[in-house]
Amino acid sequence: MEILSPAGSQEAMRAAVCAGADAVYLGFGQFNARRGAKNFTRDEFASAVSYCHLRGVKVYLTLNTLCSDREMAAAVDCAVQASRLGADAALVQDMGLVRALRQAAPDLPLHASTQMSLHSLDGVREAAELGMTRAVLARELSRRDIEYICERSPIEIEVFVHGALCMCYSGQCFMSSVIGGRSGNRGMCAQPCRLPYGWGDELVNGYPLSLKDMSLAGHLRELQDMGVASAKIEGRMKRPEYVYIVTKVYADALREGREPTREELDSLEQAFSRQGFTDGYYMERKGPDMFGVREESKPPRELFAKAKAAYERGDGRKTPVKFYAMVRAGEPIQVGVEDQEGRVVTAAGPVPEAARRRVTTQAEVEGQLGKTGGTPFEAAGMRTLVEEGLAVPLSAVNSLRRQVLDGLSAQRAALPQRRHGEYKMGARYENYLGEPDLYVSLRRAEQMTFELVKQRPALITLPAEEIAAHPDEVKATMGRGVPVAAVLPRICFDRELDGLREQLEACKRAGVTDAYVGNLGLAALCRELKLNLRGDFGLQVFNSQGAKEYKRMGFQSLTASFELKLAQIRDLSKAVDMEMIAYGRLPLMITENCAVKNQSGKCTCANVNLLTDRKGVRFPVERVYGCRNEILNANKVFLADKAADWKGAGLRAVRLLFTTENGVECSQVLEAYRGKGSYKPNNFTRGLYYRDVE
Repeated sequence: MEILSPAGSQEAMRAAVCAGADAVYLGFGQFNARRGAKNFTRDEFASAVSYCHLRGVKVYLTLNTLCSDREMAAAVDCAVQASRLGADAALVQDMGLVRALRQAAPDLPLHASTQMSLHSLDGVREAAELGMTRAVLARELSRRDIEYICERSPIEIEVFVHGALCMCYSGQCFMSSVIGGRSGNRGMCAQPCRLPYGWGDELVNGYPLSLKDMSLAGHLRELQDMGVASAKIEGRMKRPEYVYIVTKVYADALREGREPTREELDSLEQAFSRQGFTDGYYMERKGPDMFGVREESKPPRELFAKAKAAYERGDGRKTPVKFYAMVRAGEPIQVGVEDQEGRVVTAAGPVPEAARRRVTTQAEVEGQLGKTGGTPFEAAGMRTLVEEGLAVPLSAVNSLRRQVLDGLSAQRAALPQRRHGEYKMGARYENYLGEPDLYVSLRRAEQMTFELVKQRPALITLPAEEIAAHPDEVKATMGRGVPVAAVLPRICFDRELDGLREQLEACKRAGVTDAYVGNLGLAALCRELKLNLRGDFGLQVFNSQGAKEYKRMGFQSLTASFELKLAQIRDLSKAVDMEMIAYGRLPLMITENCAVKNQSGKCTCANVNLLTDRKGVRFPVERVYGCRNEILNANKVFLADKAADWKGAGLRAVRLLFTTENGVECSQVLEAYRGKGSYKPNNFTRGLYYRDVE
């Protein structure tokens, strides 16, 4: 199992390598999820790859952010440069970038970032179909979930083992962008989850969204036995001393076939923690014990000083090599070196002379060959033949040693032979010229009132579990000429799949033919049940290439990311019918941990639960599939008075997203978007449709 460490700077990269990392991941340019880290320049990246490859360490490029159409060419160029410089793989989130890289850098291995929210076997299989060679699983999975996926996965599996936990599933958090204009999907998260909150009318009095850092120290052998290919340490924003300490604890324990000692665990906590660590998701022990905050304390100077001294000395990882030498009368001296991958370099020196005073011994030759100090190599074995009675200048042996090691270094640092092409935007699909239809997206069947249906929206969507629970109401609505589509959950573990399949079969019996999919992992189930695929907002459609890729995968319509401006949505090349969310409380987070139950000690999903921030702003928290939480925005997006703008965006439909509204409000909003009535929410926002998102 590979130990994969973060490298937010050149110093952190060296620290990780010296501590025993098998691979590092780092940013190059602006297209990565840690734009605040000291990302590498082109020359620094080239130097890092050479440094790592000489020592047998792989380098993965992080390209795990969403790219707009205008940014796509630059993102592809970044990946192509990194590929030419020898990057071993690129981590990606954006489906459009995946498509573009298959065209421009087809030989560069791609890893599915945790930002793709992969948490099921079918999701991993979809990644494999896209050409990915590795999938990074969501951090919320338990050991039984991970084991199930590893046993059946067609590609490598990477698992986070240490570092910060987001409250929301990675890739599905919009809190930072919607509230503050800084998108976590664009590498600029402002971490609102680390702030204090209260509930309802209570004063802000706790940190219900601030999870402790995870640590799976103590489970390493189990993960290795499962078949996990890579154990990932989070922390590109952390200092190099932290990287060294954490990497060394995990690398030493894994290499020595043990779990970390008490002393090592203490060093992890000293390096960084939020009131300790948690393995709650892994052990299926969710709850308030998983939460903590960073307490003000002095950095562990002695521990950090030792770490800094160690990686600055270059202690740690060196590449083991075997030396060969042959010293025979009448023949040039032969010296060779071989690394673990079977690369061999040989060199010949002078012909030895008959000894007059001092005979050169085998031990002396081997002693000279073993002097690898100052190089990234260490002698791990010798095979030498030195005939008796001969004299060899030891300087000649030293020279041959340097020569073969230089040759081996050149081979190990050699750039891969890969194909690279030019990025081309491809065919341009014209905008829909008609007036967009109005779709109504409901959370509960009780919102599907007679008055709402009487207004004849072009489509009503309901969660699949609601349709399955209320088939007669759905049939009645469809009987009145209003089609109904099923909305699938964004999160559905493998162990929940059979239940969802039963619900979708009930949907089909009710006459439903279309399903909104917000996660790649559920596309296969819809195909199996022959439901038409519609892309929900969870798929993060951010650019034209992404739309084309989803079309190739069989999607008949897509929902544009609500982190795009209206002008960007208008300019998308719409390979399939495109819609946008034009009304409603935008979902800010979807969480595996139940913040409501953590606060009250019991399940109170039937009640109104409001999370309150320091300014008194209240965010509704609702139950979604699997007893998960969805935190909604305090203010509703309202664009009824901006009809000219969304009608000119080339959309096939706009969606009105109803969550906390009652049936009367739903009808009033629909009327407003038809230009009738005077409804306007008390507190509303234009969302991100008119402002730039970092």
